Amino acid sequence: MKIQRCKGMRDLSPAEMNVFHYLVGVYRDSFLKWGYQEVRTPTIEYLHLFTSAGTLTPGMLGKVYSFLDWDGWSGERVVLRPDGTIPVARMYVDKMQGLARLFYTANTFRFDEGADKNRERWQCGAEIIGAGVTIADAELIALSSEILKKLDINAEVRLSHAGLIRAVLGKLGLDREEQHQVFDKILDGDTKALARIGKKAPELNKSLLSLLSLKEQTPESLKNQKEKLCREIPEIEKPLNDFLSIISVLDELGIKYQVNIASGGVFEYYTGIIFQFYAGKEKIGGGGRYDKLISAMGGSNVPASGFALYLDRLMELIKVQAIPGNNTQKILVKISGDSVREAFQVADDLRLAGYIAEIDLDGRKADWILEVKSKAPAFTLSNKDKSIKKDAQSIKDVIKLLGVQGDN
Repeated sequence: MKIQRCKGMRDLSPAEMNVFHYLVGVYRDSFLKWGYQEVRTPTIEYLHLFTSAGTLTPGMLGKVYSFLDWDGWSGERVVLRPDGTIPVARMYVDKMQGLARLFYTANTFRFDEGADKNRERWQCGAEIIGAGVTIADAELIALSSEILKKLDINAEVRLSHAGLIRAVLGKLGLDREEQHQVFDKILDGDTKALARIGKKAPELNKSLLSLLSLKEQTPESLKNQKEKLCREIPEIEKPLNDFLSIISVLDELGIKYQVNIASGGVFEYYTGIIFQFYAGKEKIGGGGRYDKLISAMGGSNVPASGFALYLDRLMELIKVQAIPGNNTQKILVKISGDSVREAFQVADDLRLAGYIAEIDLDGRKADWILEVKSKAPAFTLSNKDKSIKKDAQSIKDVIKLLGVQGDN
């Protein structure tokens, strides 16, 4: 009987791993040059890390993989991490203080129905912990935009703000529990939730509804509504000023974006700006500000913000042929006679010279075939179709021949 892989899990072939490592190399280069340090967190975390601080929406919590980690006479319920940011925040509370720029590569696990739904997802992410200024949020958007540009992915940036959404919900006369429920629906992707609840409040001004339901709003439209909105909802002034301040910095940096206040971001821990990246209709990343997460985990009152890019989705947008270095020549080292030791040494020398060198096991074809012999001439180099065939007496001569042929 053929054994199937677990439902929703994914194998990565050699070609896919080539793309994966290319992506990792591109974003690691950007992260390191921007001053971020790499971290890694466990795949398994305690369930209460994601529940006690109200960090995930009920919709998200319903999709986690949880089980009892039995230890002697007692056990603790644990989960396969469903998110990358929350474990990094926990680690910061455990080990760090002050300003920290951190990045990571992690697989996350969420249960989704359907045979074609991935339940293991890979993402790269970055966090700025300890900075509450507008420029930190703008830096993250600029950094993620740089990475996508390096990957030649034309992405659209969509902006929202958790503070604005919460201020509007407060205006609707909902109790705290109802506000949480509607907010969770928005964060879980129900973009029409605010419009539906707004219809139940006829006293709500039309300008307020337009703030929440219209897409592709301009900064000018928000500025024009500011006075009226602040008069109707005094609590909206602070998040609106913060939102406009971030937009102003993005304009100065020349970063294009769309304003869509009613769009969500999946995570309940967001307190400020929420930004998402789309390639066409496909969401390929997102992030935002989460100033209350560190303190909710027992740390001090430390502001923070971060983002993640979804590697599985990015891999589908990258053309393998376009990957730099993907065309490195492969040389098949063929052993003739009693020249095993010499063949392995020659393969090492070729690798040091920058070539891919394989010991011949099954006679497969390669860009070049190098026959290593125990008698003169020591080496015979030929190409795939045998149209070029050259003898050489030393590995230096072989490398020189390869260089000449590579220039032609």
